[in-house]
Order: sequence, then C-alpha cells, then structure tokens
Amino acid sequence: MDTAAELESGAGDRREQPASSATAVSPVQQLSLWPPPRSSRHNGRRRRQVIASVAISLAVLLAGGGATAWALLGDDAGETPEQAAAPAEEFVGSWAGEMVQVDTEGDHVADWHAEVRIEEGAERGSTAWTTFSCSGTLTLSAGDNNRRVYVYTETADPEERCVDEAELTVWPVADRDGLRAEWSSITREGTRMISTGDLS
Repeated sequence: MDTAAELESGAGDRREQPASSATAVSPVQQLSLWPPPRSSRHNGRRRRQVIASVAISLAVLLAGGGATAWALLGDDAGETPEQAAAPAEEFVGSWAGEMVQVDTEGDHVADWHAEVRIEEGAERGSTAWTTFSCSGTLTLSAGDNNRRVYVYTETADPEERCVDEAELTVWPVADRDGLRAEWSSITREGTRMISTGDLS
C-alpha cells in the first residue's frame, strides 16, 4: 500500500507527463482568421477623389452634348425638317450637262455628256450617257436636306463601255436654276470613279 508521500509523488509524476494530443491546445486555434482592421485614415480622401472624378466626367459629357445640340440646331432651330429640305419639285424635270471623270488618285479619265430625267415626286427617273451610248434607270435611295441620291441600273450598253451600277447624287445649285451632279461607280477592274458636273 502506498504511503501518502508516494501517492503525492505519483501524482506529481502524472502532472509532469505531457497531455494527450486530444486535449492539447493547438496554436492555430489561437490565431485570428480575420484580417486586421484597416486604417480608415485615408478612406475620406479616396471617397472625395472618386466623387470629384465622377463629377468632372459628367460635366464633360454634358458640355459635349450641349455643344453638339447647339451645332445641330444652330441656324435651323426654327425650321422643321420639311422646311429645311429642298422640295421634290426642284429635282423634277429633264437635265443635261458635261461630266468630268477622275479616278481615286484624282487623275482625269474622261469627259462625257449625261442626260437625266427625274419624274414627278422625284423618286424615279432615267438617264442616258450619250458619249458612251449607255442608258439606265434611276431609283431614289436616300434624301438628306437638299440632296437626293439615286441608284443607277444599266438597261443598255451596246458597246460594253459602262458600269452596270452607279450612284447619282444631285443637289440644287445656289442662286441659279440647275442641279449639281456627282456620279460614283466602280469599274469591272475594281477602280472607283467619280464624275462631277452641272446639269441644267
């Protein structure tokens, strides 16, 4: 039988033994899983910088939009689109004139005579390129203020000297009767040609 001293000695021995792993305190459990709090010293300044940047961006956008609206409205602010656009009657009729043709480099290619007839309503017409013995129909494709744009579709080309399709843009000549004409076409070889002249 153990004496009281031996029991105390045995109890001391048990205390000196390491604790089991099941009851050991892990150092990881004592670490914080949350990041340390951030300093709020600069938050106010950042917020003010962001607000200032947004305000400047909005001011620039509004100023640009106002300038664009002013430029678009400008002198025609009191006119409706119908009043600003040239009436169809200004295009209706039979017109003829000499065209000067240049290539994409601006080099002279040819001079030729064109006759244009625009029917009532200015939506359809016909044309003859008498110098080349070609003719075709005109169909309105667009209208913008004083301009009318027609698609030319070839109907006759006995000498095969003309393009199958072209675009004719006409607008009234200021201070006198007549139309300014611009023909745009692409040759079979892929070269863009521009012809301009006055029709009267």
